[in-house]
Amino acid sequence: MSLAPRAVLVHRTSEYEELLARHGTHGQADFFLASRGRDIREVAERHHRALRALAGVASAIPSQWRQARVERADLDRFLFAPEDVVVVVGQDGLVANAAKYLSGQPVIGIDPEPGRNPGVLVRHRASAAAGLLPAAAGLGCAVEELTMVEALTDDRQRLLALNEIYLGAPGHQTARYRIGPDDPAATTEAQASSGVLVGTGTGATGWLRSLWQQRADAPALPARVDARLVWFVREAWPSPVTGTSLVEGELSGSHRLRITVESDRLVAFGDGMEGDALDLTWGQSVSVGVSDTALRLVG
Repeated sequence: MSLAPRAVLVHRTSEYEELLARHGTHGQADFFLASRGRDIREVAERHHRALRALAGVASAIPSQWRQARVERADLDRFLFAPEDVVVVVGQDGLVANAAKYLSGQPVIGIDPEPGRNPGVLVRHRASAAAGLLPAAAGLGCAVEELTMVEALTDDRQRLLALNEIYLGAPGHQTARYRIGPDDPAATTEAQASSGVLVGTGTGATGWLRSLWQQRADAPALPARVDARLVWFVREAWPSPVTGTSLVEGELSGSHRLRITVESDRLVAFGDGMEGDALDLTWGQSVSVGVSDTALRLVG
């Protein structure tokens, strides 16, 4: 007998909750914000809007369904199941945070603060959840499959991201590595730089675009559903032993980028989640390309 669907509500700790955890009471948090020219009433109201949105979605879950909640900080420890319908209540970035832990489950983005968030990925109001949940479970709604980027290490560690994967040195040190196509016959180049960024069409409105705008001959940025990535090297430094000829490109199909570490330690992380990074040591290789997994975002 198949299991009933499970609705998984993904949310994050609000600024108000963080203030209470840090200062102990509402009054102390109010004093702290007032000393910096801010009003706690605005922060508290945003917190309550998020709570109302969560409550509205929870009340819309069909009675025969199972349900669970997971906070952003616990995503790397939560086990998503194939029958889950994932409901992200928060900002667009929270969808990206959750995407790397999924494997094809439908995702509904709920915007608790319409007008404040861009709403690129959180496209729906909480009031729409009652109709969207059954439709998502029964494949009765439009789903947009957003391309994701994947990094695979030579010891089979895997990292997924919806916006971009960054590979570089922790902190502000120089990253040293060898870069080139993932092909034994291809020419590679030793580089020293501020790191390498490989991104998707979803990430083309953020960090990726800021690098793209600095380059006159950069490849065109992909759309969200394009099965194509673009990559840029940040501030490559020329020297007698390091070059600057391989600093941008695009990846599609089976074409991948290979980076071999020539520093004591580099890291790779996705969508800004530095706390869930791959640690890479001297001589280790990483292959980056289009992932077979896509984010299935309910339109």
